[in-house]
Amino acid sequence: MAQPDGSPRICFVFIKCDYASSPDDEMFSDAFKVKETDLFYEVEGKTVTRTEGFDEALISANASAEEASEGTDSTSVSGVDIVLNHKLQETGYDKKQYLKHMKDYVKAVKAKLEETNPGRVQAFVEGITPEVKKIVANLGNYQFFTGESMNPDGMVGLLDYREDNITPYMLFFKDGLLVEKC
Repeated sequence: MAQPDGSPRICFVFIKCDYASSPDDEMFSDAFKVKETDLFYEVEGKTVTRTEGFDEALISANASAEEASEGTDSTSVSGVDIVLNHKLQETGYDKKQYLKHMKDYVKAVKAKLEETNPGRVQAFVEGITPEVKKIVANLGNYQFFTGESMNPDGMVGLLDYREDNITPYMLFFKDGLLVEKC
C-alpha cells in the first residue's frame, strides 16, 4: 500500500535498533510518513503538546457522591511526536564526538552486514562517508536521539526541521535498523 505521495508503505511495522545496539529500542514506526533513501529512513513528524494526567473516572464510579477530591496534577509535555511516542532520549555531540561515534557505529554495522547481507556492504561503505560529511557540516542544525535504553554505542537518530522551520523530520541509518512486523 502506498502513502498519499506515492511512497511505499510497509504495512504496520515497528523499526527497531539492530546490530550495534539494543534490539529492543523502538526508533519509529510506519505510522509516520516514511521516505526511504539509499542510506536513510527519513521520518516526518509533528510538534505536539500532550496533557498527561490521572483520570479520576477510572477509580471512582460515583465521584459526586464522595468527598471532593484534592484534584490531580496533570502535566503538559511538548515535543516531536516521533521522540515522544518511541521514548527516544536526547543526547549531544560535538564534531569530534560525533565522528568518533560514527566511526565505531559504521564499523559495527559493516561487520553485521558482512555477516547477514554481504551484497549491501559496498553500497553502505561508499555512501556513508559523504552523508556523514554533510551531517558534520551542518551539525548545529541537528538534535541527536538514542533509543530508550540510551545505549551509547547504538543508533543515533538525527532530528532537523524542513525549510519551513515548523515540520520536524528524523534521519535514521537504515542499515542499522531491523524492521519488525507486528
